Amino acid sequence: MSGPPPSPTVDAEVAVVGAGAAGLYAALTAARAGARVALVSATPLAQTASYWAQGGLAAALDPTDSPDLHRRDTEIAGRGIVRRSAASLLCREAPGAVRELEEHGVTFDRDASGGLALGLEGGHSKRRVVHAGGSATGRRVVRQLSAVVVEEPRIEVLEQARAAAPWTVDGRCVGVVLEDGRAVRARATVLATGGAAALWARTTNPPGSLGIGMMLAHAAGAALADLEFVQFHPTAVTGIPGREGFLVSEAIRGEGATLLDANHERFVEELKPRDEVALAVFRKMVEQDTKNVWLDMRHVDPMAFPNIVGALRESGLDPATELVPVSPASHFCMGGVVADLDGASSVPGLYVVGETACTGLHGANRLASNSLTECFVQGKRAALAGLSEPRLPVAPENPPQTTAIVAPTQATRDALWLHAGLRRDADGLRQLSADPHPLAQIVAACGMLRQESRGAHFRSDFPEVDPALDGHHAVVRNGGSPAFESWT
Repeated sequence: MSGPPPSPTVDAEVAVVGAGAAGLYAALTAARAGARVALVSATPLAQTASYWAQGGLAAALDPTDSPDLHRRDTEIAGRGIVRRSAASLLCREAPGAVRELEEHGVTFDRDASGGLALGLEGGHSKRRVVHAGGSATGRRVVRQLSAVVVEEPRIEVLEQARAAAPWTVDGRCVGVVLEDGRAVRARATVLATGGAAALWARTTNPPGSLGIGMMLAHAAGAALADLEFVQFHPTAVTGIPGREGFLVSEAIRGEGATLLDANHERFVEELKPRDEVALAVFRKMVEQDTKNVWLDMRHVDPMAFPNIVGALRESGLDPATELVPVSPASHFCMGGVVADLDGASSVPGLYVVGETACTGLHGANRLASNSLTECFVQGKRAALAGLSEPRLPVAPENPPQTTAIVAPTQATRDALWLHAGLRRDADGLRQLSADPHPLAQIVAACGMLRQESRGAHFRSDFPEVDPALDGHHAVVRNGGSPAFESWT
């Protein structure tokens, strides 16, 4: 009796896994360069994590600004371990990314004189953040790029398809296997599946941000780095039914909103880098034994942030007249799959972009609104670099069997929040290292290795920065224990 028919295989030159900002842009870039692209999206297009992004794109567009000033702000926010080559590249190419998005039909907000409206956010020394529809930037950009992708004949979109395993032959990645048994075969595979912030019990991220790309890449043999650095956003809504973890954009503080303690007194400079503000909020809550602080945006024009104001009003709170209860929540992973400046991982043929990747750009604390910019700068570079990969001399057959991606239990999410939250120590990290989830174990191992406090990693048993660790990244290679490496 003959066996079952072979699983259908989609052939492409570039396979892109993930249809957020980075994935969409990588797919478009490859297609516009003449390549056949397979775009794998776990959700219908325009429903990815990027869709909910409220921040804008950081780029030195003002005449008084410069890529060098932008780089310096990035390095200051990153607390001494930003990879300078990565920061220089991003800041140099950011203005061009904004112009290219406009060419793709994205309409950015304009000021009264018709120029791009530039916002100010924490850690920036200049107004350099462009938005589309105020705090609806992610929605506007992803919706427009999705529309362009659908019209691009070289892109085959595989919607509601989930990657389950990397496809490797003799150490080279040749594609990806999907949960339904199909496979995508390609000369270059780009993982753009987002970060892992939803592994923490309290998060601003959608449920799917579980580090899927990191686990896929690690299964293929790629190195991971800096997983101890997870940024906590200081102003996530708390205590409002249906809006728990809803992000209130930092841009609102850039327009004058203030943070107040239980006595309705200011206690922090609101536009300091995000790690400082989040830790100040956390400490104030501990000091006053409260579950939240208050965001006062009563003097901010509600028309400038219609989706935030509208969402809060739908939940019964009017931010134009009432204070908003907020507290920190897990928001962004600075760590991820080790990548060079073109997004290439340590596995030939495998590329990573966006929050899946770790180029060293964000250091120990991401500068606000660099993440969306990174999606477009690195998405473009990875797509073009992928097209330089050699064509497969013999098309490989028999993709590997699918393996279920390990989903976190509520116990894992609670453990990460408790032991790898805004405050960590050796005892808690040791407990976390026994968790069954593979990424939780690596977070614990990286946190144990870094015996200092830096950026988003605060250890109460090592509360000071160790200057000897400037420029050093905790890297996990070949399934081993993390070790420090110096990147330039």
